[in-house]
Amino acid sequence: MSTVHAHPEPAVAARRAKRRRSRTRVLLFLSPWLVGFTVFLVYPLVMTVCLSFTNSNMISQARFVGLRNYRYLLTSDPLIWQAIRNTGWLLAVMVPAQVLFALGVAMVTARLKSGAGIFRTLFYLPALAPPVAATVAFVCLFNPVSGPVNRILGLFGIDGPLWFDSPDWSKPALTMLALWGSGTLMVIFLSALLDVPAEQYEAAELDGANAWQRFRYVTLPAISPVVLFATVTGVIAGLQYFTQAMVASQVANGNVQASPGYPDGSTLTFPQQLYVTGFTQFHVGYACALAVVLFVVAMAFTIVLLRQASGFNPQERLR
Repeated sequence: MSTVHAHPEPAVAARRAKRRRSRTRVLLFLSPWLVGFTVFLVYPLVMTVCLSFTNSNMISQARFVGLRNYRYLLTSDPLIWQAIRNTGWLLAVMVPAQVLFALGVAMVTARLKSGAGIFRTLFYLPALAPPVAATVAFVCLFNPVSGPVNRILGLFGIDGPLWFDSPDWSKPALTMLALWGSGTLMVIFLSALLDVPAEQYEAAELDGANAWQRFRYVTLPAISPVVLFATVTGVIAGLQYFTQAMVASQVANGNVQASPGYPDGSTLTFPQQLYVTGFTQFHVGYACALAVVLFVVAMAFTIVLLRQASGFNPQERLR
């Protein structure tokens, strides 16, 4: 019995050919991004995960060790928990302080009637300074012996602390450095505040809302996407906090060859420990395990923040 093959009608075949050509053109246009995404993100990520299960030092042949690197991280590394505590302190204190400070400065700037341009420029200028140069200058300003900050405090009868030379004050000093350089975040908040319709403030004021109620029920819902963006990017930057802490500890110590964390490990962060493990001690397998943990924690924080934000109703208003 012969089999009859049904051929598609010419119009259907033409539409299918057109869709195939469209998909080919789309892939052709996307190919530079796809190649870059694969080479510079997917491949390094996969290799990092693979190397985290080895004892690789990038010199001799790597040997599979299973979960030994992760067990060492959780039970035996003498410095990693101090680095985790310092990084957690920065996330709990520095990130909220930076977001609130930038928001406060933006709100003050948005209300200025004259001189707003000069005020914005003064607060934005520190953000233009390179991180290394800004950190060196900041440490010199807070030098406990010759720095102008302690000298000014001395004029008021206040004995200034040791700042970057004190384990109790080093992280607060880094927080002040972050606040000083939060000009970019301030500009983003300012743009969001200026987009809030003035009619909403007028309606809330007519309903008897005070300043706090207008902020809570008008300003905050309107700028909530920007607050979420600032929080997520701040958390990711806090988890990757490296340059300022490294430079500050070395400048305060007076020795660029010294191990990071001066004084007494108070400025040692998780990325610094990762750097020392991988590029100073050449324990590349263990450094990759640290990188995987850092990636997973950053993803977890981002997912939690996004889920919390999804439950916030931006249409909420003063009843």
